[in-house]
Amino acid sequence: MQTIKNYINGELLEPIGKTYIDNYNPSNGKVYSLIPDSDERDVELATEAALKAFPIWSITPKGERSRILLKIADLITANLDRLAIAESIDNGKPIALAKMIDIPRAASNFHFYATGILHYSANSHSMEDTAINYTLRSPVGVAGCISPWNLPLYLFTWKIAPALASGNCVVAKPSEITPMTAYLLSELCIEAGLPKGVLNIVHGYGHKVGAAISAHPKIPLISFTGGTKTGAEIARVAAPMFKKLSLELGGKNPNIIFADCDYEHMLKTTLNSSFSNQGQICLCGSRIFVERSLYEKFKTDFVTLVKKMKVGNPADKESRLGAVVSKPHMEKVLSYIELAKQEGGTVLCGGNQVKLDGELADGYYIAPTVIEGLTYNCRTNQEEIFGPVVTIMPFDNEEEVLMYANSTQYGLASILWTENLTRAHRIANNLHTGIVWINCWLLRDLRTPFGGVKSSGVGREGGFEAFDFFTEPKNVCIKLK
Repeated sequence: MQTIKNYINGELLEPIGKTYIDNYNPSNGKVYSLIPDSDERDVELATEAALKAFPIWSITPKGERSRILLKIADLITANLDRLAIAESIDNGKPIALAKMIDIPRAASNFHFYATGILHYSANSHSMEDTAINYTLRSPVGVAGCISPWNLPLYLFTWKIAPALASGNCVVAKPSEITPMTAYLLSELCIEAGLPKGVLNIVHGYGHKVGAAISAHPKIPLISFTGGTKTGAEIARVAAPMFKKLSLELGGKNPNIIFADCDYEHMLKTTLNSSFSNQGQICLCGSRIFVERSLYEKFKTDFVTLVKKMKVGNPADKESRLGAVVSKPHMEKVLSYIELAKQEGGTVLCGGNQVKLDGELADGYYIAPTVIEGLTYNCRTNQEEIFGPVVTIMPFDNEEEVLMYANSTQYGLASILWTENLTRAHRIANNLHTGIVWINCWLLRDLRTPFGGVKSSGVGREGGFEAFDFFTEPKNVCIKLK
């Protein structure tokens, strides 16, 4: 059985407490590796290493930092198959999905920020013949980066790559549910020649490791992706310490479909936006609103296609859905399906745990589920489920569907299907979300800002916004005469 280790000061180390957490394979429900049960002592050791490395790394020429990060990107690409298999085993997602999306995006994150730092520039402001002002941007110091379990390496690298590129050192915590690819990244960083202490990865529970990172007085910046409740706790601890905070939190995203849409393209994309990664993407469109004149046709066609989606072994190329990430999460998702029934919903397909044969009999599988007949403001339509469950309901006009769409506490992303250009701009302007996809979904340009409004988070990731977050501006004013 493999034992994962922490990555501190350039070395792979056992946790100071010598205790470990069982790591389960969601596809079969069995323990297959051990995770360090680290605590504040390990976080302190990692922080000391980062503080020691920071003075040199922060003044390392951008070209040299870029070269090392590009080497890491190349190593991720070279280890595509190995990392994709590890991600699938750890998370439950189909290997094909990890190979197509997760691992290539992790490499792209390093590549984008390794090259982006070479083009990141500051501003100057001339006061005619009186003075000139220019802005310096300096790395903050030690960045605390805490990432979730749904897209483990993808989102882990999305944080640490811009932090490292901009000259910070990092103390990072991957999810204790899906730690394997972060551990393998440690090995690749050693191979790439990343200097000791620049990146430190501490594994363990959120209430131990995550809490220690958030509260550490020498970690002035926290970047967190995860649940809204946890984000609120991090803000409660970190805000009085005046730490910089970037919080990418939950979502309950609307998918709005007008009758004038490109129907076949919409239908195919809506299958993906509903159930990709078993619905465990914060950007999935879990509330589907369909213009009434199209509703019955959509319902029939959509349910027919959903019923054909294969739930199965993540290693099987034919599987469209694998296992959800853990037994507690499976039970949570199933409890929401039961809640939907109590709230008057009708399950059109799915709604049940899927039992596979043989070695996978104890895996955490849920059939893709479509529910109708619910009110827009019931709990099922207001609370984040984060699984292969969508609700569908008709609407009659723009005003009505905008009210439905904006009714939740969340405001991360939205999807809009229409061929009416004026309507598309009008509705996009009135959706209370940080991202609006029109006639597409998950089409990402890494230069664009990423994040949500309301309870979906604070701040933005992506593009030069990430560099702005991981640096501090300093204005210099020079009087000319």
